[in-house]
Amino acid sequence: MTATGINPYLAGNFAPIRSEITVEDLPVLGELPADLNGMFVRNGPNPQFPPLGCYHWFDGDGMLHGVQIQNGKASYRNRYIRTMGYNAEQESGRALWGGMLEPTPPNNPYGPVKNVANTALVWHRDRLLATWEGGAPHAVTVPELDTIGPHTYQGKLTSAFTAHPKVDPVTGEMLFFGYSLFQPPYLKYSVVSPEGELVRTVPIDLPVGVMMHDFAITEHYTIFLDLPMEFRAERMQEGQPPLVFRRDRPSRFGILPRHGDNGSIRWFEAPSCYIFHTLNAYESGDEVILLACRMSEVDVLGAADSPMHDESDLSQDDSGAPFLYRWRFNLKTGDVHEEKVSELPGEFPRINEQYTGRPNRYGYLAKSAQGSMPRFDGFIKYDFTTGATRVHEFGRGRYGGEGVFVPRPNATAEDDGWLMTYVHDQTTDTSELVMINAQDFAGEPVARIPLPQRVPYGFHGIWVP
Repeated sequence: MTATGINPYLAGNFAPIRSEITVEDLPVLGELPADLNGMFVRNGPNPQFPPLGCYHWFDGDGMLHGVQIQNGKASYRNRYIRTMGYNAEQESGRALWGGMLEPTPPNNPYGPVKNVANTALVWHRDRLLATWEGGAPHAVTVPELDTIGPHTYQGKLTSAFTAHPKVDPVTGEMLFFGYSLFQPPYLKYSVVSPEGELVRTVPIDLPVGVMMHDFAITEHYTIFLDLPMEFRAERMQEGQPPLVFRRDRPSRFGILPRHGDNGSIRWFEAPSCYIFHTLNAYESGDEVILLACRMSEVDVLGAADSPMHDESDLSQDDSGAPFLYRWRFNLKTGDVHEEKVSELPGEFPRINEQYTGRPNRYGYLAKSAQGSMPRFDGFIKYDFTTGATRVHEFGRGRYGGEGVFVPRPNATAEDDGWLMTYVHDQTTDTSELVMINAQDFAGEPVARIPLPQRVPYGFHGIWVP
């Protein structure tokens, strides 16, 4: 909490909005590409009722904000994801679940955990899924953004479903995992066929339950991150947060053939760290190369409940800041090499997803702003061939989020396309969709679309062509 007692994740542009609206024919500043047709959709937390006790940013009900671009025109709509938990609370008129910082009241008839479906989105087999790593994804219609319901692959989904599944752009397969904190198997790994059928789930042995937010794939391998953010039941029994980051334990990276199992996984050790998001991975000779945003330490449960500084006194603490790193795992010798790619802190890494699992020349990060809150004041573009780094600034008092790469139709170059994100202007308390030419990175936006209502900061987005 702040000194004034206001939870920072319920204030400013982190605060939720209440209205669900649809507005056609939005104004456009600049010009939308004539051949660009599709929908930009972003997921994020938006609690519909005052929380029970302490609130963490990860707790809010999922809300989708979408801008449809068609024939040079744009429209906006936002919709809650109608999960079981959302509907139950809507009917009761109040919050029924606690969150990451607050235990759920005992004997909740709806269960101890609410699937908020608030984290990310994936498009596979002509289906849009809203994801949350603790439960099943929810299918959503496009462009209406109406909730169809939980998608369990005809009941074959028996584990949680990561917020960040990977779709292979060549084979059409989708790979995902689900982790458990409470009992083994602590990890299950699944393969969905190009036709959308869940064809395989195998358990993977871990020594203890860990918070595993993301993973990566290459053409032939899947990479799991067994990082020292551990679940400890004894801490919960003592009234402490059950997740604890253990600086004394090394990080482990598990590499297994895509269709392998626990018997074929190989584990590599590296210095202790935490990774929320991977950028990409690929193979080069005997090596598997991973690019990801590395933090030397992290306090997942403490951020929303810790003292906040005055805005004028905010500083960037490098010890907990995310930086882009590269790991090289030699499958022949077992050697591991870890190196820092950039001194600019940033998160929410994205690429042109046509290069998922293959060598990519370019990567994009949201550039971390000074301060203790997760805000981003621009984009960073990395050229991994030349080593060049370019920055796009949103402007004074303007903060955005993840930059989703949208390839130009019939593009011939990896970076021929645009980055899209929602940007909030603190001085006017307004939001807009901003579109950056990835090949003119520091230049003015190609187009800005002022939105009819404020869009709170959120998590991950997608472009549905």
